[in-house]
Amino acid sequence: MRRATTMTLSEDETRVIIDYQLRTAGWQADTLSLRYAQGTRPEKGVDKAIAEWPTDTGPADYALFAGLDLIGFIEAKKMGRDVVADLTQGKRYARSPLLDGEARLMGGPWNDHKVPFLFSTNARPYLDQIKEKSGIWFLDVRNPSNHPRPLQGWYSADELCTLLEHDIPEAHEKLKQEPMDYLGLRDYQERAIQRIESALNQGQTRLLVAMATGTGKTRLAIGLIYRLIKSHRFRRILFVVDRNALGEQAGDKFKETRLEELKTFDQIYDLKEVDANGIEPTTKVKIATIQALMHAIMYPSDPINIPSVGQYDCIIVDEAHRGYTLDRELGEEELLYRDQNDYLSKFRRVIDYFDAVKIGLTATPAPHTIDIFGRPVYTYSYREAVVDGWLMDHEPPHQLVTRLSKEGIKWQKGDTIPVYDPATGQITNIEDIPDEVKLEIDHFNKLVLTENFNRTVAKELIKYLNPDGEEKTLIFAATDDHADTVVRVLKEEFEAAGIPIPDEAIAKITGSIDRPEGAIRQFKNERLPNIAVTVDLMTTGIDVPEICNLVFIRRIRSRILFEQMLGRGTRRCDRIGKDHFNIFDAVSIYEALEPVSAMKPIAADPTQTLGQLFDELDHLSEDHAKTTSLKKQVEQILAKLQRILKRMDDDALGEFKTLSGGQTMQQFIASLKGDDPEACRRKLAARRNLLAFLDENRHRPKKQLISHHADELQSHTRGYGNADKPEDYLNAFREFIITNMNKVPALAVVCQRPRELTRQTLKELKLVLDQAGYTEKNLQVAWKDWKNEEIAADIISFIRRQALGDPLLSHEERIKKGMTRIYAMRPWTAIQRQWLERIEKQLIAQTVLDREDFDRGAFAEHGGFSRLNKIFQGNFQEILDEINTTLYVSERQTA
Repeated sequence: MRRATTMTLSEDETRVIIDYQLRTAGWQADTLSLRYAQGTRPEKGVDKAIAEWPTDTGPADYALFAGLDLIGFIEAKKMGRDVVADLTQGKRYARSPLLDGEARLMGGPWNDHKVPFLFSTNARPYLDQIKEKSGIWFLDVRNPSNHPRPLQGWYSADELCTLLEHDIPEAHEKLKQEPMDYLGLRDYQERAIQRIESALNQGQTRLLVAMATGTGKTRLAIGLIYRLIKSHRFRRILFVVDRNALGEQAGDKFKETRLEELKTFDQIYDLKEVDANGIEPTTKVKIATIQALMHAIMYPSDPINIPSVGQYDCIIVDEAHRGYTLDRELGEEELLYRDQNDYLSKFRRVIDYFDAVKIGLTATPAPHTIDIFGRPVYTYSYREAVVDGWLMDHEPPHQLVTRLSKEGIKWQKGDTIPVYDPATGQITNIEDIPDEVKLEIDHFNKLVLTENFNRTVAKELIKYLNPDGEEKTLIFAATDDHADTVVRVLKEEFEAAGIPIPDEAIAKITGSIDRPEGAIRQFKNERLPNIAVTVDLMTTGIDVPEICNLVFIRRIRSRILFEQMLGRGTRRCDRIGKDHFNIFDAVSIYEALEPVSAMKPIAADPTQTLGQLFDELDHLSEDHAKTTSLKKQVEQILAKLQRILKRMDDDALGEFKTLSGGQTMQQFIASLKGDDPEACRRKLAARRNLLAFLDENRHRPKKQLISHHADELQSHTRGYGNADKPEDYLNAFREFIITNMNKVPALAVVCQRPRELTRQTLKELKLVLDQAGYTEKNLQVAWKDWKNEEIAADIISFIRRQALGDPLLSHEERIKKGMTRIYAMRPWTAIQRQWLERIEKQLIAQTVLDREDFDRGAFAEHGGFSRLNKIFQGNFQEILDEINTTLYVSERQTA
């Protein structure tokens, strides 16, 4: 077994490595020449690491001078020594340093220490499995409660001076006093910031915030960053994204969002966007991709350009759940000969490199996310956002069951099966099969081509989709070929139903089409197409508020992916009056989903896509990486293209030639060979659509069975959880209300003491009901399906109907009836009547008003509760109580 040679390094050899590391961080360092005994002394304006600096208890291995100021000591040990334990020796030196020449101390003492910062290292890169014997260990002795922590590199002198001046308690006091009203945040965003700042005040250095897709994580981040920079809690913040496009979007948000005095962030502080190289001393926020950081830290063109560990003191990672891997544990034997770089997650290495607080933002926390950032300090779920009215809820899913989807596709013994061979483009027959063949719905449109199934689904869909309307529909197909089939069949079925539609109303948007990015923009910004069929391209990261229908004709098993797909429909769109979105499930998708407990950490993918390989080449080029690194990346791309070429059939080759403008796949590969890496990168950048086409078709099966089996719709039901019929769902709801009346306090408030109902109580009640499977939208649809009567009743009306027998009224009708009683109570002044009418409008919008509502928003702008109390002669609280009671008076009580 070959052992790592670094295991035998002597202390002198270790110091040579430390000298080199210190020089890359901006220090003058040379153990052989910059020694105290040879006359080396601190100089004004020069940052030095002077070897063998004397103290009363012996010489320190290095003394760090920022100009004339003694700011730290380093203990350098040979490999194999316990690094952390040697900080005790550094503490001894820090108590009794000797000053010579113009050398001076930087304040203090702190307890009995005269030097604030101590380091200990054996020059071995930090490895968590042998943490005490690796890395650079750092201790700030100014506070006795501080503990040593490992670093991945060295601070620069300027960063240590800034760290010395940093007053964290003062910063937190400023945060407590700093208002939030000018940020224009929603209440849950303010709560998230408060939780983050509280966790920071308690000393947490890794934090995770989980907020549903569409609830404004970037907007939250901008408000948080502004507060943290303004209060001087952090000096410079790194905002990390995983794609250039997301970085550009974030930069636009920073430049659009108005803060104090209606100024944007970039008008107040120096912002470096994702395409900017380097930072300035004045830079407060840098936006960067994880790939760019990876290359800057792990594959630098020049070691002197590696960022120092103190360059940022806070890192905020957007979409922290994306495909980042957990670190793999090394066994004891592997430690002796394996390179740790083979095992450490590159993402984790980049995040851990900086000595900074790490804050992750995600909509779907996965186990690997929690492993890196810890459990969420704040969670705002999709269901909460729906209850609060910030996101749209979906009605009970439309479950389409056909005869083939229920029974499967069967060929009996002795039948003949047509088989399509993509390699030849021919259809051949397997005759007289020896046994029965049965394919379930998982294989539809992948292993078996079944147009009759797709046509049966399309016939039902066209009853609910309006190609002339402003609502948009997103259909998830199984493969690129399947998407073509769905587009064609939908158009044919609309025509057959006598509904002529423009050809551009229904479009396939996958990586195989010409300029897919432009097609996505058109779907987002233009009325047509308003029905899009996709495979993977639009499953995440696409924000089209007009999407009101999601159609699943492909099965997926990942709940995280499914939740992200649902996120395409959750955005509000007040412009078109959107109040919910619909799910059409033709493949029993809920049955196929993995249980939550089955979610696994995302492992490293050995089969990278061409798109991913090109992105890495792009980042290497942006970072001016070495030519050898660029060539190696190009070689990987060419090898991937050759492997794909071997699997392509004539149809795929023909499609490629069409997309490429007449160039064959072989010619395309040949055109990339022999060029310098930068020329190759430019060619690939111009043909990203070809790479996307090849990626999307990489899973096309070699042979596909063709089914001509007849199909028909057997049922179109709604998904009411465990209930088969709407009346069963409503009866189960009634039983839940009665059974839990004394267990859920809010139920008793709604039914018996409505004047005590508050927004918070109502929200808690809605979440309890939601967990039990009862939502306002589901109840409305169940009532409509059962009674054939459409009533937009709210959850309160449904509860009182089941518990007290009150008539079921729409939300607006209930509010108007209640307020009519209030108007008739007494003669109101003109101004009082005007305010009561405003209260009526607000109640229609949000159901419940309590005292706190009048001290925020539009009411606060007009003087809030205090002014209204004067207008109503000191009786406003009593009037509010009367309104809350009158809204829920039943017809029986007024008879």
